[in-house]
Amino acid sequence: MARWGSAGKTPRFLGQFSGYLFRYATWLPVLIAFNSYVAQVTWIRGPSMYPFLNPHYNESLRKDLCLVSKWSPHRNLERGMIVVFRSPENPHVTVVKRIVGLEGDVVRTKPPYPYEHAKVDVGHVWVEGDGDKTKDSNHYGPVSTGLITGRITHILTPLERAGRVRWWEHAEREGVQEAQAS
Repeated sequence: MARWGSAGKTPRFLGQFSGYLFRYATWLPVLIAFNSYVAQVTWIRGPSMYPFLNPHYNESLRKDLCLVSKWSPHRNLERGMIVVFRSPENPHVTVVKRIVGLEGDVVRTKPPYPYEHAKVDVGHVWVEGDGDKTKDSNHYGPVSTGLITGRITHILTPLERAGRVRWWEHAEREGVQEAQAS
């Protein structure tokens, strides 16, 4: 009487399966390292960067899929860049905003910030969302550059908007007095 696997199929199947598993498992650390330190693909949720990101936020459930560069996220920051950072209020929440002011800049704030102007401290940036419904530096003040985990570099979908993010076109905001170079 033949039993299940007695024809030699079970060991061969297990051998093939373990071979595939080993081949794919060896790439897992590489993928994790790439996602953590080089780049990541992320969906942009919410209205805070509307209309630049998620321009169809009020019309449909479509979201922008973006590429986030994680390579040296705190270096060479410039006004207009869109950054991804850990919320100063809750480190488990990731936030996407535009850099408006760099260290040393004086920014004319918006409500609910308690003062009319704020000077951006060393090692910090002033960030704001493009939309009206945004919780940004006007709520929690300047953000430490140490909280920045990446920069949005490309929009991947929707395809009609796919391409490089041209942040330099949004580098100036009225009410920002740039720090004097020393």
